[in-house]
Amino acid sequence: MPLKVSFQLSDADIEYLRKLMRDSKRALKNGDGEAITSATKRLLGEMERAGVSDFVRERMDGLQNLCNMVEDSEWCLETEDRDRVLGAMAYFCDPKDMIPDQIPGLGYLDDAVLVEIVCQDLRHEIEAYRDFCQYRDAESQRRGKGDDPATRKEWIATRRIQLQERMRRRRKALWDARLGRQSIW
Repeated sequence: MPLKVSFQLSDADIEYLRKLMRDSKRALKNGDGEAITSATKRLLGEMERAGVSDFVRERMDGLQNLCNMVEDSEWCLETEDRDRVLGAMAYFCDPKDMIPDQIPGLGYLDDAVLVEIVCQDLRHEIEAYRDFCQYRDAESQRRGKGDDPATRKEWIATRRIQLQERMRRRRKALWDARLGRQSIW
């Protein structure tokens, strides 16, 4: 018989988990984005083979989305935005996470909780990337296979710039709201 367990993390709990992520990022500071992405993909494969719970499985998509975002050559994340995403992914590469991954049923629970936190923190980046992928797919279908590569590069770059600017404005507005300031946007 399945058992449902729910819990609430306090602000202090969440800040502690964010500290763990920052510590992991510092430990991997010399590691490049390719190594972090590769290690994250390896973890995703391990999670898939482990037959994880639905809670963990649902969060695997968020982690895969972060990998896609970093690797997508047409999305072209600028260094600061790329570092935010890679920094968030760094914890998942750390073999010394809170709950050892080898513990059946629980090993990936801390990873899943952190994916949830990361996806909430990076929601503007994730939303902009999702919109970019939808736009790119729709435009590719609409324009057809015979589209000039230079023209494709132009319309993709234009939309990418628009969405990344929106992402930064929304992130700044959220940051300003947390600081109690009025946003200028």
